[in-house]
Amino acid sequence: MTLPLRAATRYVTPLREGGSMPAVVEADDDGLYVLKFRGAGQGPKALVAELIAGGLAQALQLPMPEIVLMELDPDLARTEGDPEIQDLIRASAGLNLAMDYLPGAVNFDPVAEQPDAELASRIVWFDAFISNVDRTARNTNLLVWHRQLELIDHGAALYFHHGWDGDTTNAARPFALIRDHVLLRWATRLADVDAEMAALLGDDVIGGIVAQVPDTWLEGPDSFGDPAAQRAAYVSYLTQRLARREGFVQEAIRARA
Repeated sequence: MTLPLRAATRYVTPLREGGSMPAVVEADDDGLYVLKFRGAGQGPKALVAELIAGGLAQALQLPMPEIVLMELDPDLARTEGDPEIQDLIRASAGLNLAMDYLPGAVNFDPVAEQPDAELASRIVWFDAFISNVDRTARNTNLLVWHRQLELIDHGAALYFHHGWDGDTTNAARPFALIRDHVLLRWATRLADVDAEMAALLGDDVIGGIVAQVPDTWLEGPDSFGDPAAQRAAYVSYLTQRLARREGFVQEAIRARA
C-alpha cells in the first residue's frame, strides 16, 4: 500500500458537522478532498486511526473514498477570515490526511435504506475488528453515492491507542459496543463472511498499511517509543486480534440475536 501524496492549494469550505472541523480543499491535482487536520482537537492519533482503518477497509474490498496524504502550507491561513480556521491551518502545517470528496453524496438513512446482508455483515465485521465506536444510528458515518454505501470517518476507531503504552494483552477483547452498530440488524451473514474477511488480511498486508503512518504522527507527549516501535506495536495488536477474532465475531452475533 502506497498512499498518494497531494498538496492543498486552496481552502474551500469548512465541514462543521464534527468536532475535528474537517474541510473541503482543492489540491494540486485539481481534485477536491475532505481534509482531516492533524492539529484538530483529537490530535494526530485520529489521523493514525483514519489511515490504518482506511487501509484495512481497502484491503477488505469495502467501498470508501480514496485516502491520500495531504501536505498543508500554513500560508493558506492568510486568505481565511475566521481566526479559528486560521489557527487550525497553522497548527496542522505539514502532513495531514484527506479523502476524495464525493459530490452529491447523501448521508445513509437507516429508515429509508436497506443494505445488502452480505455487505452489512462485512462492514459490521470490519468495525468490530477495528473497535469503531462511531457507526451508529445517531452518527452513521456512511454515505450513499451513486446508490452505493461509502464508509467515511474512522478517526474514532482503534480507541485503545489513546494513552497507549504498546501493551497488546487486550488485543482479543470482544467489542461490546458493536450492539449499537447501525447496520447490525441487516448483518445476518457474520459467520459466513468471517473466514473470507480474515483471509484478506495477512501479516504482510497489515504491516504494509501500518508502515504508511508518517513519523510526525507518532511523535509527541503520548508516544511510548520511537515511530518504528509504535508501528510494530500496532502490527502486533492487529495480527493478534485477527488470529483470535472469534471473540469479537461471536460478540457481534450475540448482539444481533
